[in-house]
Parts: sequence; structure tokens; C-alpha cells
Amino acid sequence: MEPRSEKQIRSSFVNCSKGTAARLKPPLDFTQLPWEDHDFLGWVDPGAPLRAQLVVPRPEGPLGLSLRVPAAGRTSAVKSGLCQICLTGHASSGVRLLAAPLAGVRAREGDTTGVYICADLACSLYLRGKRQPKLRIGRYEETFTLERRISRMRGDLDAFVAKVTAG
Repeated sequence: MEPRSEKQIRSSFVNCSKGTAARLKPPLDFTQLPWEDHDFLGWVDPGAPLRAQLVVPRPEGPLGLSLRVPAAGRTSAVKSGLCQICLTGHASSGVRLLAAPLAGVRAREGDTTGVYICADLACSLYLRGKRQPKLRIGRYEETFTLERRISRMRGDLDAFVAKVTAG
């Protein structure tokens, strides 16, 4: 991912108000991010741990999505599972359900869609072996090349983004 300024990141959000985007806190390590290791930027808001952000590069510029842990009473953490974006296996709370309000008219109706994703949104780092899950659920070896796994992850991410932005 190409380096982006905080202003570019804030102006990229499509499923929250400009005021909400202006109040978002950037990742704690924003100025030291290894941008070349990221296919997208994802972080849990340091001031609001039940909120997260996802910024995906697009040819026309970055596209940001605001995410949140679903309403109380719903299960947002799983005992074990696979991230639906990078297919990293985690145990305990390493995978979390995050909900994205839909963009446009459907947002006013309160519609959302969700994805089980690495709780720290570090999919790119897990895929490249730069970060390891705390506890893995089983061990498996993939035969795909890194380039093929990155391509698959981007496709899975694109499918999620399309659900949020469609219509």
C-alpha cells in the first residue's frame, strides 16, 4: 500500500459522517507504519476499542470503512476460527466479528454487513509471516505462493467492500 497522510485517510470514509471521520484516532504507530507490508490499513481505534477502521487502496484513491463490534448481546468473539479475509487460523479472541454500516441510503435504514476478521486487522502481516497468531488452531501448510495468497486476500477484501458500498 502506498503511504497516505492522515488527511487522505480521514477523507476516504464512505460509511460514516465527515464529523465521525474527523474524530477518528489514527493507529498509534501511524508515523512508523511499514506501508510496503500492508495491502490495506486496518486498526482498532485506540480511544474506542469497540470501533475499527479499514482503508483499502483503490485506483481512484483510498476507500475507508468504519467498523464496529456488533450490539451487546451478540457474540463478537469466537473460540477459534479463520479470518474471512486472509484465512489465518486463530484461537480464542484472535478473530472477531466486525460490522460495517452500509454506505448510502441503506445506512439511514441501519443496515449493516459483517465479517469475521483478525481482531487486530493485521491480515497483511499474518499473510507475510511478519506476525504470528498467539495460538493457532491446528497447523496447516498452504501450497499457494505468497503472491497467490495476497491476490486471494485482496479478492476477499474486495468482496466485503462491495457488500458495504453496493447500491
